[in-house]
Amino acid sequence: MKKKRLSLFPTLKGYQFSYLMSDVIAGLIVAAASIPISMGYAQIAGLPAYYGLYGSVLPILLFSMLSTSRQFVIGVDAAPAALVGSALASMGITTGSKEAMAIVPCITLFVSLWLILFSILRVGKLVNYISKPVMGGFISGISFTIILMQVPKLMGHGTVTGELFEMLYGIGQVLDSINWFSLFLGITTIVVLLVMKKIMPKFPMSVVAMVLGVILTTIFHIDEKYDVALLASVEPGFPKLHHFQFLDWNYMAIMQNSFSVALVITAGSLLAENNFANKNGYEISRNREIFSFGIGNLGASLVGCCPVNGSVSRTSMTEQFGSKSQMASIVAGGSMLLLLLMGTGFIQYLPVPILTGIVIAALLGVMEFKLAKRLLKESKVELGIFMGAFMGVLIFGTIAGVMIGICLSFIDVLIRTTNTPRCLVGVVPGKSGFHSLERSSGAREIKETVIYRFQGNLFFANMDRFEQDILKYIKSDTKYVIIDASGINDIDMSASDMLLSLNTKLKKKGIQFFLTEHKGEVNDKLRQYGAQSLIEEGVARRTISAALRDVHIYPPYPLVENTKEHMQLVMDAQNRSINEFEWAYGADAQKYMLDYTKQVIENLSKEDMQNLSKGWYLEHNKVRSWHKLGHADEEVLLYYLELHLYEIAKKLGENKQVIEKAFEKRRAVITERLKFENEDEYGHLQIHLKALEQKLKKDRPELHQEIMKIRDQIQAERKKEEDS
Repeated sequence: MKKKRLSLFPTLKGYQFSYLMSDVIAGLIVAAASIPISMGYAQIAGLPAYYGLYGSVLPILLFSMLSTSRQFVIGVDAAPAALVGSALASMGITTGSKEAMAIVPCITLFVSLWLILFSILRVGKLVNYISKPVMGGFISGISFTIILMQVPKLMGHGTVTGELFEMLYGIGQVLDSINWFSLFLGITTIVVLLVMKKIMPKFPMSVVAMVLGVILTTIFHIDEKYDVALLASVEPGFPKLHHFQFLDWNYMAIMQNSFSVALVITAGSLLAENNFANKNGYEISRNREIFSFGIGNLGASLVGCCPVNGSVSRTSMTEQFGSKSQMASIVAGGSMLLLLLMGTGFIQYLPVPILTGIVIAALLGVMEFKLAKRLLKESKVELGIFMGAFMGVLIFGTIAGVMIGICLSFIDVLIRTTNTPRCLVGVVPGKSGFHSLERSSGAREIKETVIYRFQGNLFFANMDRFEQDILKYIKSDTKYVIIDASGINDIDMSASDMLLSLNTKLKKKGIQFFLTEHKGEVNDKLRQYGAQSLIEEGVARRTISAALRDVHIYPPYPLVENTKEHMQLVMDAQNRSINEFEWAYGADAQKYMLDYTKQVIENLSKEDMQNLSKGWYLEHNKVRSWHKLGHADEEVLLYYLELHLYEIAKKLGENKQVIEKAFEKRRAVITERLKFENEDEYGHLQIHLKALEQKLKKDRPELHQEIMKIRDQIQAERKKEEDS
């Protein structure tokens, strides 16, 4: 068997010349945008700003040579820079010092080794187990930490380090000596960049801000007049290979911190790469991407830079400008190389507050505000996980923040697993199968029988809830308890013992117990755990129908008599729409039916009205892909359309009588079909129609009176036709 060779430049295979222009433009834009951002992040990682430029050449070129992603870009980025800066602070190393310039490349080297090991161990799939709220909270926490670290630089001072309270204390210490012009420059830069991002997201405003900063220094001499700090000068030329020093370092701290950086690069970059690949219709090789990150970081370590990471902002630029391959990264890396060889003179004129403002604006774009807003609306539990990771990073540090987030995720998984969906099940007269009593308003219980559906694996953490539910649903006349175990794929020993115990308890109450609809493997587990008696006694049955036959209950099943309470539930459910809409949307069915009605009216045409009796909104509807709505759904839709009778008549330029006749014609078709197909449901529909009519009479008496007149005319015309 031949081993697969590691092909180079996989995204350039079959490259078309027509792609070149968009790739070149995207590459130049990425290079221009990377200048201020990478310089700022290099400072965050404890290095002089120009090392960010060093990290934007060799790492990008190496990554583009190996990556299977057509558009993903790596570079000096927020999360790794923050982690390294935090690591230096915990090791007591001053940022920008010779010691920092020696140890940061060492950390980067170990990051690359971890990433290469991850690719060998094929850990790409493990990314699936890091939830979006954990990653979002973690990245947001890091970004906010860096912003706090940078705040004193806006005021004309150095950075602050430590955790949240230490940084707040450090910021408080410099409030009495603020360089107000420096603060003005920084805040103005942030505001302008954020506003321009909304107005012109494709425009590289950070480059313009950088150019304006150079102009302010060279023409207006703000460094001399207002004491604004500038970046240090950089000698032109390609960076020399770094000379590693491996003596006298705390290698346990380096190993731990580099591992956390590698983990963040793996998770964050792969998640982002997957999103871009799915959105643009191509596939990536996860483990090869991890290897590509490793080689890219190896290149970064060789030039003395901090770790590099997949950049969502730079990749978004390549996407916006139509990049088709890694040629854009090659152009970006080549452009940065030319800058280093011939154009570094401008760096010494860059005002620090403007560069700091560019970094803070970029970090605000990285923070997951949209995700937090979405979680607030959709899932309070996952919002708690997000905030746990966010506050964990701020208060306890990056590694602790990750661990807190992961622990909260596992707690969430445990809660979801133990809170298994479950419901009572019955039958809908005239329909096959067994249906949830909660989501099917026409479903009714079978006499003397409890049918309980459990939709998850049964194990020690949820078996008590399972048993308590069964005992709670038992009534004085209950003779049979049947479990719909179609959702149970596995059980453990504790659950097996519980089923034996429950069977014994029910026997004592004179109730026959059945476990049905489960896979054969569950029976294997029952025998494995010593519960084979459940199989031998006939408790384990293949289907619900088989269990009912065992106790001599055959279709049509004897149903519980309709109580007043049950009928009220049926009427309430029908008033919000039943059948397909209720099954799909549950308690929100009425809201969706109202939305559906509005969209039907918006798309209504005269042709639709002419074809109404044929079911135009089912077979040819322009709104949703509903092709088989229940008859009750159709009735509710007709009812809501009638409420807009005047509006529809005006829209189509038709007489109200013509439109109402079309509605009545369709209603007659529904009634006849249902009377023929399902007499029991036909009876329910008649009750439902009377309820809707009474509601219309109460809410819209004038409209009801007019509709009644039209209906009387229709009946008179029909009678006349029949007589003739």
